[in-house]
Amino acid sequence: MADTEPSGSGTPDDPWILSTPPGTSQYEAYRDEAADPPAVVVQVGKSQLRYHLRAIEDLHKMLAEHGGWVPLGSADEQKSAADGTVEAWGRSADNPVGGWYGIKKGMRGRFGMYVPPVLEALGLAEVEHNPRNNRMRAR
Repeated sequence: MADTEPSGSGTPDDPWILSTPPGTSQYEAYRDEAADPPAVVVQVGKSQLRYHLRAIEDLHKMLAEHGGWVPLGSADEQKSAADGTVEAWGRSADNPVGGWYGIKKGMRGRFGMYVPPVLEALGLAEVEHNPRNNRMRAR
């Protein structure tokens, strides 16, 4: 569990202020239900990443079905994701969207870094906050 509670309500006007699982960086995230497709928008400095909004519900369901801890395994889009990780699931042809949850090509990776803290902020998951090799599980 994070040492500090995230702030914000997850809207464009009041985004969540979150920390990456290792606690090395802060970023903003919010739901954009009006986007096409609806998205979780992650603002990291000047970079904006977008993931399908349904990733929140789909990831929670996968974690609940798994029943235990799942490694995060964050990786850039151009790098392969370790098998059995949240990152690999977020790219898998076997997930509910049949591939990448990331929306914009070139910015589709890092699912395992930026989406898990959103689930944690919503009370849907527990996320470890170690310097490396973090995991998550459903609540």
